Amino acid sequence: MRVDGLKFSIAAHSAWAPGLATAEAWAGWAQAPVRIGEGPDPAVSAMPAMLRRRAGFLGKMALEVAYRCLDGRTDIAAVFCSRHGEVSRAVDLLGELSQGEPMSPTGFGLAVHNASAGLFSIARTDRANHMALSAGAATVEHGVVEACGLLADGAPMVLLVVYDCALPAALAHFEDCDEQPHAWAWLMTAPGAHAIGLACDAADGTAPASTQPGGLDVLHFQLSGAASLVRQAGGQRWTWTRDV
Repeated sequence: MRVDGLKFSIAAHSAWAPGLATAEAWAGWAQAPVRIGEGPDPAVSAMPAMLRRRAGFLGKMALEVAYRCLDGRTDIAAVFCSRHGEVSRAVDLLGELSQGEPMSPTGFGLAVHNASAGLFSIARTDRANHMALSAGAATVEHGVVEACGLLADGAPMVLLVVYDCALPAALAHFEDCDEQPHAWAWLMTAPGAHAIGLACDAADGTAPASTQPGGLDVLHFQLSGAASLVRQAGGQRWTWTRDV
């Protein structure tokens, strides 16, 4: 895969993680990142309580930043991106099956990868196009490629939502980075002033290794004002740049 010359601007953004609920807190994190630990669920006060109760911690993080970023806008295409998705729910369902117990239809419905996107659409009675994807360590980059494709097809704005948590204990030995709970959203538009660029070519082993999840690497690039970021993920070298 090769990606050349993708560019976009960010019209609005939001982020949430335990202990980092405000723009000021995230600005401090961008200057001096600290490890993000566990904490209480976000409020997701904009969502009706009946639907909010169906979402777990991961889904609530995604929903919180999506509501904040759109700030009442409707009819906006959305791309929800999570490397692991609701894998904790899936592990619980498999545990039930292994014990010979019937699998919960509700639990299954909320374990699928587009569960958060579906809840968001239902709660807002919004029929705009939405999708959910996972692409391993390069999930964020593939989400941006998808969103830029929608912009190129004529969408005036696209909501990108990135969210992940640590793997459950049963799968923890598969972690290849220091997974931490986080969620953020960008309202992406065609490139204007201070546009962000993304390019991709074959990995060559020269990019520095990162112990952070891709979502936090890219969020740090955005919030810190860094001129560029190079990541090697999914067998590719991804280069992020910023127009000044």
